[in-house]
Amino acid sequence: MLDINDIRRRPEFYVDKLAQKGTIVDLSAFLEKDKQRRDIIVEVEALKARRNKVSAQVPIFKKQGQDVSEILAEMKTVGDQIKVLDEQLSLIDRDQFDFLAGLPNIPADDVVPGGKENNQVVSVFGEKPTFDFMPMHHVDLVEKLEMIDYTRGAKLSGNGYWMYRKDGARLEWALLNYFIDSHLADGYEFILPPHMLGAVCGYAAGQFPKFKDEVYQVKNDEAEDGFSHFMLPTAETALVNLYRDEIIEESLLPHKMFAYTPCYRKEAGSYRAEERGMIRGHQFNKIEMFQYTRPEDSDAALEELVRKASDLVKGLGLHHRVTKLAAQDCSASMMKTYDIEIWIPSMNDYKEVSSASNAGAYQARRANMKFRRKDGKSTEFMHTLNASGLATSRVMPAIVEQYQQADGSVLIPEVLRKYMGGQERIAAM
Repeated sequence: MLDINDIRRRPEFYVDKLAQKGTIVDLSAFLEKDKQRRDIIVEVEALKARRNKVSAQVPIFKKQGQDVSEILAEMKTVGDQIKVLDEQLSLIDRDQFDFLAGLPNIPADDVVPGGKENNQVVSVFGEKPTFDFMPMHHVDLVEKLEMIDYTRGAKLSGNGYWMYRKDGARLEWALLNYFIDSHLADGYEFILPPHMLGAVCGYAAGQFPKFKDEVYQVKNDEAEDGFSHFMLPTAETALVNLYRDEIIEESLLPHKMFAYTPCYRKEAGSYRAEERGMIRGHQFNKIEMFQYTRPEDSDAALEELVRKASDLVKGLGLHHRVTKLAAQDCSASMMKTYDIEIWIPSMNDYKEVSSASNAGAYQARRANMKFRRKDGKSTEFMHTLNASGLATSRVMPAIVEQYQQADGSVLIPEVLRKYMGGQERIAAM
């Protein structure tokens, strides 16, 4: 959530910044209502102060034998006025909260305006693989090698699901272990969070209310929005809520962690022909990195997350690139994002396997998460950052396609072989 105090000070700045993100907003009505709200607060506080003062005097007047009936009648009128004003204030507060909750984060100063066409490639690793034979599509390869069973995955759960089998299951688990070991070596805390989260977690992460219809909801007719819980779409949604409504000590920052979870997403809409297979699905495995930092440390933390995600792909020997996203291509909660994009030969395109993002104080303000400076007096909102480290459902297609051989087998990246008992390739039985 954006800082209402800063919006009051420089509304034109926020109008311009939000426009860079593709959100055209007129803040005049919001600011007028905000002024009305503050005027009501002043009036209510004056009435309550008067009521408190008079209420303290009533026993004295009674003791002196004075008639207090007119005073009591006046105080009843004052009480009625306070009730009316409190109700008005409650309505305005809700309107103001809903308005602010619906606004995205503003882009960082070094993020260029516009959409995907303004994304900037900042680094490239390796070369696009070339083949002296007709390469196969990963869907055909994994089915031929009995690594993935799309037919029975759909039989169990419907379209958009698959099932790992044999060396496919082993390769999937090898990838996860490779990622986990890398993050542990870097001193990140390993977390296994719940997969079902309370609805408030989505609001704190900035994914609700805009994207609440894109998650799998656990229906509850008694809940305000008709659901009380939802299946996490990414472990970020859980990790960003760890310190919700807390104040932690500065000495605990930065707090670096990662989590393994399946991710559950509706992925509404039709699938493009080139996205068949594992490129887009309703359930996939992902390791998520996350950091809580001081404001002055978050830029460096983002660079660290980008490096870590890219290094994982480098370790696999896969051709990929790192792209800095333009403002409108960043997600609503993020002020700056880098995508690590892996090359899929059959698609003749790069596909994102990690988004490393800095939310600044946006999520912390929504979740009321602060830290106390070492002076023991001042408190500030933390900064939150996240990055996939990594999602497997696009890494495996890239491995299968980039490492395929003329005989139809697939070489296993060297870094994964120790997790597969020294096995060097996957071949048809």
